[in-house]
Amino acid sequence: MLPMSEITVLGLDNVLLDVGDLEVAKGFYAGRLGLGVKFDFPDAGVVGFRLGDEEAGLVVRAGDVAPGPPRSSPRLWLEVPDARAAGKALARTGVALLGEARELRTGWLVEVADPWGNVVGLTDYLLAPERARQREDGQPPR
Repeated sequence: MLPMSEITVLGLDNVLLDVGDLEVAKGFYAGRLGLGVKFDFPDAGVVGFRLGDEEAGLVVRAGDVAPGPPRSSPRLWLEVPDARAAGKALARTGVALLGEARELRTGWLVEVADPWGNVVGLTDYLLAPERARQREDGQPPR
């Protein structure tokens, strides 16, 4: 048996993804996925996005990253009220889904990739509503 760790994880601080162009990233994450900009420091090469009401956010960092196909890892999954509806809305705006919506134990998942291959999943808890976050309007999940 392994000894207990002296490290205590208190929660998620931020998720950091490398991108090739901050303006294109803002177009994808804010424009297409609808994430609010939390901070924008172009001189430092970073933009932070809000993830719902969470303190933790998504931070994208400009780097020498070429556009590419979807990567197998890491994957960032974001909770939405209805993943299938979100996938249809993204498809209508020209965002390519990485496959059909698929059923999980707790709900549904659709995945998309940014231009640099970072995969973002949109997932819901329609099959386990007791685990879902409350919607912004205070209503329970559909």
